[in-house]
Amino acid sequence: MHVYPYLNFNHGRAEEALNFYREALGGDVAVLMRYADAPKDMPSMGAIDPDWIMHARLTFGANALMISDTDRPAAPSQQISLSINLDGDTAEAERIFAALSVGGQVTVPLHKTFWGALFGCFSDKFGVSWMINCQL
Repeated sequence: MHVYPYLNFNHGRAEEALNFYREALGGDVAVLMRYADAPKDMPSMGAIDPDWIMHARLTFGANALMISDTDRPAAPSQQISLSINLDGDTAEAERIFAALSVGGQVTVPLHKTFWGALFGCFSDKFGVSWMINCQL
């Protein structure tokens, strides 16, 4: 069993987010379905742009992010953070932190902690909260 975070983006930003996370995390787009790919006999989904992403799955290592566009207002939650955990690869932790935080807001700079890790927090340019924890 796996639990994958599912990120919904307002008004056509899912493709931008998917490409941003793919590049920052060194991932692969395993699934990409647009609203235009839905069977024509499906009930109407309203005024959703057919080029928007209905469902995408980005894989990186043993992890995955699910991503889609929505026309329903969906503000990023301040109660959920995505945590990337690495063992000893400080260069990769620094690379991921730098790549994902571009255009966002760093709340805790990446630093060595009392629990023996390199740790930092930020919100990315889409408002998604992230933590990087690299055990030293």
